[in-house]
Amino acid sequence: MDRTNMPDEYLLGDKAWATIEPLLPKVYAGARRKDDRRIISGIVHVLRSGCRWKDCPAVYGPHTTVYNRFNRWSHRGRWQAIFDTLVATVPNDTRSIDSTSIKVQRSAAGGEGGARKQAIGRSRGGRTTKIHGITDSHGRLFRFSLTAGNIADITAGYELAAKLPSNGCLIGDMGYDAKKLRVDLALRGTATVIPTNPTHKHQWYINRETYKARNLVERTRCRLNPCLTPAR
Repeated sequence: MDRTNMPDEYLLGDKAWATIEPLLPKVYAGARRKDDRRIISGIVHVLRSGCRWKDCPAVYGPHTTVYNRFNRWSHRGRWQAIFDTLVATVPNDTRSIDSTSIKVQRSAAGGEGGARKQAIGRSRGGRTTKIHGITDSHGRLFRFSLTAGNIADITAGYELAAKLPSNGCLIGDMGYDAKKLRVDLALRGTATVIPTNPTHKHQWYINRETYKARNLVERTRCRLNPCLTPAR
């Protein structure tokens, strides 16, 4: 694709676009879509930079088109379908679970539905939102959820773990130390590598070498932290 008019802006590479293009909907209502690659590159630009939709550079097309594409496909579940295909689960994979908190910006106050619906809560860091996620052995985030910042990791952990394939193993820190979670996953054929709280009488065995792979989810978290958009 010609980058003459956008030398300094983000554009999906040829390899990435060759992977994504076959997943786009071929049958749809409304006017014919134009330049999907440029519009989707604009969406990625906004999500990576944290800028307002109206401040999306004009090289990606009208900012209203960029926003409407993102919004409509979100409501129709198309982004999730594309996302699930790109990070298709591998049998017997080693997965890691963790969370990270993001300080809520002042402009987030007064959102529709109130703080609870907007996943905003008060914690030690003030008003925060917590992102809970599971990554695969390649460090790809393939399951995630948003909760208020004062929600415990294990609470969201139950919901995320319920969506895991029934194989492989799940690595987590002590925040996910719960007998119910271990037993539920074991019954589905998924092993757990989670340290036991030292105050507990029964200490579960964990493979220390396998536990070292938990750094993958932490590295994924570090890639997410600079993204400002989820904190709005």
